[in-house]
Amino acid sequence: MTPRRRFLSASLLAAACAAPTAWAQSRGQYRTLQWEDLLPEGWNPQAALAGIDASRVPEGSPQEQELQRKMRKIWDSAPVRAELAGERVRLAGYVVPLEYSTGAIRDFLLVPYFGACIHSPPPPANQIVMVTMQRAVRIRTMDACWVAGVLGAQQSNTDWGVSGYSLSGHQVDEYRGPRKP
Repeated sequence: MTPRRRFLSASLLAAACAAPTAWAQSRGQYRTLQWEDLLPEGWNPQAALAGIDASRVPEGSPQEQELQRKMRKIWDSAPVRAELAGERVRLAGYVVPLEYSTGAIRDFLLVPYFGACIHSPPPPANQIVMVTMQRAVRIRTMDACWVAGVLGAQQSNTDWGVSGYSLSGHQVDEYRGPRKP
């Protein structure tokens, strides 16, 4: 899957994340976000690549490597919606653990599609959320879940990718719905 298709897939899959879970319904204290809500209006990561026909760049060539470096630089510096900082939100996604401690984790990346950062290049920074839970939780790599907490708009560099958002996590809930996020 090409990076553009992954990015578009993430936006389409966000529509599956609208069904609230029981704990969030009962509390009603978190605003449900979809991945597309994290994108600033008008942000077009392909604008810097205008006029380049990637289909004509030979695979494995130095030109392709340069194009990938340029794209990665654009995605790693993707703008965020700073006005969302401080909001109590919930977001569905997939878990990319950053550390393990006796089977439970506190720090992980939340990503919009299965395999992001592990089996494929990382998505843009504004599509990766660095989560730090108040308490360690028992979740595994690529588990689909809802995470609720306070959103921040700060960049973090990890071995798995650059996140544009942070989340001080209060609650993790297994994703249950018609489709995975």
